[in-house]
Amino acid sequence: MDIRITPACISGSIEGIASKSFAHRALICAALAKGKSEIRINTTSADIEATVDCLKKLGAEIGINGNVYSVTPIKKPLDSAVINCNESGSTLRFLLPVICALGTETRIHASGRLPERPLSPLKEELIRNGALISDEFPLAVSGSISQRDFTLKGDVSSQFVTGLLMTLSYLGGGRINLLPPVQSRPYVDITLQVLRTFGADIKEENNTFYINPAPLTGCEFSVEADWSNAAFPLCMGAEVTGLDPLSAQGDKEIITVLKNMGADIFENNGSFRADVSRLHGCMVDAGNIPDAVPVIAALAATAEGETVIYNGERLRIKESDRITTTATMLRSLGGDVTETRDGLIINGKDFLNGGETDSFNDHRIAMAAAVAACRCKGDVIIRNAQAVNKSYPGFFDDYNKLGGKANVM
Repeated sequence: MDIRITPACISGSIEGIASKSFAHRALICAALAKGKSEIRINTTSADIEATVDCLKKLGAEIGINGNVYSVTPIKKPLDSAVINCNESGSTLRFLLPVICALGTETRIHASGRLPERPLSPLKEELIRNGALISDEFPLAVSGSISQRDFTLKGDVSSQFVTGLLMTLSYLGGGRINLLPPVQSRPYVDITLQVLRTFGADIKEENNTFYINPAPLTGCEFSVEADWSNAAFPLCMGAEVTGLDPLSAQGDKEIITVLKNMGADIFENNGSFRADVSRLHGCMVDAGNIPDAVPVIAALAATAEGETVIYNGERLRIKESDRITTTATMLRSLGGDVTETRDGLIINGKDFLNGGETDSFNDHRIAMAAAVAACRCKGDVIIRNAQAVNKSYPGFFDDYNKLGGKANVM
């Protein structure tokens, strides 16, 4: 799907979509718990559906009635299964240790750039603790975890930590030692919040997590609105409702970044809007907010002065190399962007020219291009814009509701 955007004034209000970070974790905890659960998720996406499909193939029963997912947990692990994580890194990295705990002989398929994204050191730790995992996709996984003591570097992927926290809670205890520095800590906090809602007993001391024996128990869980996807309409000047200002989600930091760029923020009972009409550059530490970098860069492209985004090395192993693809996208629209090893240097202009860019099969690049289009003189064509389905299938519908002019070519 290719989209043509004609620059237009954005205004109005939309409801925040469901956080897939919370949805993944709640669905997996429900599948591992004792007793049924009801998970309320107000919107879905390709990544959420990948997790649902994988859990069903591993033996969970999941029924959907409107926005309620009724989950009957895995009663007895299956002897064998074939699952497809599609392009969802969360699905793969969360479920790989779970599968090793279940002992289900499993073939794991993946698509897009996911087979190229690293599984080390999680894979080696699982093998050290008794699992057998092949080197090539589709991954062949067999054996089961015989020990429950893991050590991981804290600056590789918080998804590895999340998968192990859920797995050891299911198994009834264990220990995870993180070697500093620890990055993307807010995602670990989301995991702890969800696990504790399902009854897990987890203590933390000096970057070590002690998972104590306590069964996961089915419950009712409502998935909160997603700050990472709310960042896109917020950076266009629209209002987003239903957001939790006290959320564990790290991407709520978009409000701080906007303030640092000179935006006025208007908040009322979980509704947020930013006046982005007059902005200036600033320094942005991407360590805890890697998903927000493309949209921050799009905003910085027309902010006065220089914006420096740093500490974003892990952006290179996302759905695309987001340092390179963000820079390429903005340059194709007339932006002044320099790539660095761990980020971007952006010199703002009054307006961008417009032009043609690809999504690089990355949902956040496609949406960031639509944000940049608001500050372009001419039309913007986004090739392969269907990439938004990964996290925000209704993005272009919402874009048009807010006064945008996005049309399928």
